[in-house]
Amino acid sequence: MSAESLPSAPARLPEGRRPESDVSAGVGLAGLLGLLVWILVCRTYPLIADTLGLSGALSGARGVLSGPYAALAAMVFTAGPMVAWSVLVDRVHLRPSTGIDWTLRRPFAETWPISLVKLVGLWATFAGLAALYGLGRWYWDGSYVFAMEVLAAALIPLMALSVPYVLWLDRFMVEPRDSTWHFGAMIAGREGWEKSQLAKHWRAWLIKGFFSAFMISILPGGFAQVVEASPAQMLGNPVELAMFLVALLFVIDVQIGTVGYLLTLRPLDAHIRSGNPFLGGWIAALLCYPPFVWGIIGNGNQILSYERNVAGWGYWLEGQPALLWLWAGMIVFLTLVYAWATIAFGIRFSNLTYRGVLTNGPYRFTRHPAYLSKNLFWWLTVMPFLVTSNSAADAVRNCFFLLLVNAIYYWRARTEEAHLLAEDAKYREYHAWMDQHGLITAPLARLVRAIGRGPGSARGAVAEPAE
Repeated sequence: MSAESLPSAPARLPEGRRPESDVSAGVGLAGLLGLLVWILVCRTYPLIADTLGLSGALSGARGVLSGPYAALAAMVFTAGPMVAWSVLVDRVHLRPSTGIDWTLRRPFAETWPISLVKLVGLWATFAGLAALYGLGRWYWDGSYVFAMEVLAAALIPLMALSVPYVLWLDRFMVEPRDSTWHFGAMIAGREGWEKSQLAKHWRAWLIKGFFSAFMISILPGGFAQVVEASPAQMLGNPVELAMFLVALLFVIDVQIGTVGYLLTLRPLDAHIRSGNPFLGGWIAALLCYPPFVWGIIGNGNQILSYERNVAGWGYWLEGQPALLWLWAGMIVFLTLVYAWATIAFGIRFSNLTYRGVLTNGPYRFTRHPAYLSKNLFWWLTVMPFLVTSNSAADAVRNCFFLLLVNAIYYWRARTEEAHLLAEDAKYREYHAWMDQHGLITAPLARLVRAIGRGPGSARGAVAEPAE
């Protein structure tokens, strides 16, 4: 089935309020606060160690806490407040969308056979992902090695914890025979499993496995850069200050995003309800991440290289302090929007998945704030239209290929919309609401409707269906 064949938004454009978001603003803000506190602790650790009498080898040799395990520990400080807010304030565990009814309390004797089959499916899934990691050569080189070490160390604890978790949760699930059970039933030779459920199971776990490894691999680099930086020395330099703030915002994005991939837990209403079923959606998304991006997009000999003979904004605006500060402000603002889009997801961030509908934060202005800000960021920072080779051909090629990269992100956005339009009536309402109120989509929708009501049009002023 193609994206174009899916049901579109309702024909009647909504006139009321924006649909309520499934994620409150407080979730992401709680995680942000916890992360910033941990970054402050890591930056001031030598002082803290001296104050607590931990000086000597413990503090003097290490200085600030900028190592990879400090970056990993940051996820605890990020995830903890988000989980607490979700449960204690938003009380997400009581929502019907969890698929849990806490009043059921089925007898253990009734559910343990189901749980056993589910554990077979879960552990077989772990084995399948481990095999894929083992076969992927890129997972054993560069920053990915750290991710493999972390995931290998987590495997046995995860398997052990999955036993009480599954045994406990199945007593309260409305339908404990979920997609993991169907996969386990197939492995165990039980009757009743469905092929559609197997596809649903593996789409979700391939997304989780692929992106979790990538996110963990990029945790240490940016975190060390932020913890070790000296912002006070950058105050007079708009380029260095902007790049520090950009690095900090990217750390926030990566930390909250990584928590989102890992905490796909049903009691938090953060489970993956479905993975994107469209091949085009997968292709568009995977093109933007290693190992696929290494041969497609970049600044070397990649197919869509848009950074050939460029020098960047700091080089071209040097000697123009007012313009440098203005440009720096725009770059930081775009990165802020990008990070804000991730913060708004809280513990539900992940690519290619449906985990509820998000309508607040920057999503009240546009359906794709992260993609929009990221693509504008590239134009402002790379400035592909200016090249050091003085070659018009280089400038044209750079701009052309960056436009193609922009088109890939537009493709991603459209396939994601197609997925969500098919899954949730609330998203269809939000999609139509944005056509009336969105910062970008509303003017475009009005233009399209105006063209459709051109001279001689029989439709006149009748509202057009949303796209």
